[in-house]
Amino acid sequence: MKYYNNILETIGNTPLVKINKLTKDVKALVLAKVETTNPGNSVKDRMAVKMVEDAEERGWIKPGGTIIEGTSGNTGMGLALAAIAKGYKLICVLADKQSKEKMDILRAVGAEVVVCPTAVEPEDPRSYYSVSKRLAAETPNSWYVNQYDNLANRQAHYEQTGPEIWEQTEGKITHFVVGVGTGGTISGVGKFLKEQNPDIKIWGIDTYGSVFKKYHETGIFDENEIYPYITEGIGEDILPKNVDFDIIDKFTKVTDKDAAIYTRRLAREEGIFVGNSAGAAIKGLLQLQEELTEDDVVVVLFHDHGSRYVGKMFNDDWMRERGFLEETKKTALDLIESHANLPLVSLMSEELISHAVSKMRDFKISQIPVMKDGEFVGLVDDKTIFELLIDNPSIVDDPISSVMKDPLPVVEASANIDKISKLINRDTPAVLVKLDNGKYNIITRYDIIDAIA
Repeated sequence: MKYYNNILETIGNTPLVKINKLTKDVKALVLAKVETTNPGNSVKDRMAVKMVEDAEERGWIKPGGTIIEGTSGNTGMGLALAAIAKGYKLICVLADKQSKEKMDILRAVGAEVVVCPTAVEPEDPRSYYSVSKRLAAETPNSWYVNQYDNLANRQAHYEQTGPEIWEQTEGKITHFVVGVGTGGTISGVGKFLKEQNPDIKIWGIDTYGSVFKKYHETGIFDENEIYPYITEGIGEDILPKNVDFDIIDKFTKVTDKDAAIYTRRLAREEGIFVGNSAGAAIKGLLQLQEELTEDDVVVVLFHDHGSRYVGKMFNDDWMRERGFLEETKKTALDLIESHANLPLVSLMSEELISHAVSKMRDFKISQIPVMKDGEFVGLVDDKTIFELLIDNPSIVDDPISSVMKDPLPVVEASANIDKISKLINRDTPAVLVKLDNGKYNIITRYDIIDAIA
């Protein structure tokens, strides 16, 4: 019989998978090191177990003890597997930007989860760095992992991930690309690969709001570079000891939006359901593709599984709220979607201005088309009425026909947004849309803004 003695023995030997559609314009062969086949569905399984075993050898943790760690979720999962197999308790401290799925998964495997605010300084007592240290000091028989400065982290990748990649590519790898968070993966893998071939390029993927890229290029730790960001698992507002900047040849930064979009594209176009940092990694590679040749073999490491981001990057509403969803409302019908079921508010030309004021108040609108004999003959808007009322309040009893402006332009439901936008200006606040059922609706300036902002 062939079997493993426990789940920890299944860690490693993850596959290399060729990227096809997303890299069709890249000259090099691009291979993804897909770490989701680890039992905890993440590359962090490797270093989590290594750090626990190292702590056991050093006497830092005793039987029945408690492991405490600040984590973005994936290291916590790896530590949870080790804790289960070895009989330890686990407390994971997460920043509140981490996905709910990560928190739920950690609780499912028995970890206690403590959530801290993201937008605070590392030294702030509320930060997940500070809370982790405090809990370790307060908890008897506990060990604070500190994956950022615990060098067993990068040693795990020097001993495991690097040799795997070298063997799988038969030593033909020319570039290694990976998102940088704690720095363990890029530094451990990079050290091993450069020992085999010093010409191999090691490229780190950073995010806006992180200090890595500027520090690497200038040696300056610039606090002005630090601000909250959405991308998970990469970038830092500190300089972890695990980041060996001498190993890294280049950094490129990827926006939150691009990371999210390319995470979704990996799933839909490559069938690789992976997490947010993978989207950042593949987009970072594409940003640097001009430096690649047909003879190059690039390995991009994908950290974790997409199931941990179902409520975020893979949720259309979440993406839309942040302006990340790549969708364009192209026609008049698209632009009126939010109010298509509402009847068009209109006035008859013989009605009084006071009636227009009442309708604007009741329907909370600023312009109303005017009709006569079933045709649109004019427009009355709040700007016109306001200017007239200031000079002469008694005009409220005058007919609308005496103050109305030219009628609004009418477009077909299929009219595109470019055509509609050109019709709306200072004097024309909206356009009318003729629907297939013979009825009309209206597109205002706000509808255009909502579609393109």
